[in-house]
Amino acid sequence: MAPRAYWKGYLKLSLVSCPVAMFPATSEREKISFHQLHKQTGARIRYKKIDADSGEEVVNADIIKGYEVSKGEYIEIEPEELDAVEIESKRVIDIDQFVPKDDIDELYINNPYYIVPDGEVGQQAFAVIREAIRKENMVALGKVVFTSREHIIALEARDQGMMGVTLRYPYEVRSQGDYFEDIQDEKVPKDMLDLAMHIVETKKGRFAPEKFEDRYEDALKALIKRKQKGEKLVERPRKREATNVVNLMEALRQSVKENSRNGRLKGERSSPRAIKKSARAGGRQRKAS
Repeated sequence: MAPRAYWKGYLKLSLVSCPVAMFPATSEREKISFHQLHKQTGARIRYKKIDADSGEEVVNADIIKGYEVSKGEYIEIEPEELDAVEIESKRVIDIDQFVPKDDIDELYINNPYYIVPDGEVGQQAFAVIREAIRKENMVALGKVVFTSREHIIALEARDQGMMGVTLRYPYEVRSQGDYFEDIQDEKVPKDMLDLAMHIVETKKGRFAPEKFEDRYEDALKALIKRKQKGEKLVERPRKREATNVVNLMEALRQSVKENSRNGRLKGERSSPRAIKKSARAGGRQRKAS
């Protein structure tokens, strides 16, 4: 059964438009989730909305929203007041700008969506817009309204369809200076950097998400299967050995040896002389570039 569209409307580039449907490109439904149960009866726990002062249950019709301006002091907002400030949904993604993909800071990237033609009508217009975006090798910026809010969305061609990524507003992104300003400006010795770069070289590969393993999720599934069989064995998690790096240079050397021992190095087993030679070559390449 095909998934239900999250949003339907029109994609528009100047005077060219076509009906489209938008679907979330990611999902966490497959992840194991738990409900809270009463230990004695096994019944599921339900929550009630309680007045903090009287302790009495409050029905939904008597609940309004409030913005806390100071501790315990709220500005009450009525539903009709919220309705008055809602952005009108025109059900249109109107492309108004093209920008290089590299110009978009990763911090602004939010949620991805697949965008497809909605029905047979407009298939050609969809293809025209998609290929125009692809040929420019850029992303198209537009605005879309859902969940009562307006979102900036970046569109790019993806196979026969498109991918749209909602972008965060500047006020949603924290300043990196608040976190990085206390980091000391350490001078990295060349011999340490050469060893580190050699380790990096031995670990290079291609991005292969199909090899990612969610070990915690796998352990949860195994636990549930054991419980279904009536097993009550509870394995205590292994305690991680504390690592206390005293000598950074020695730690780098040991890392190189460990990689060699595990067969992760490419080619022959690296000797200290080969490591130095590789590091010197890497240094010459960096200088040349």
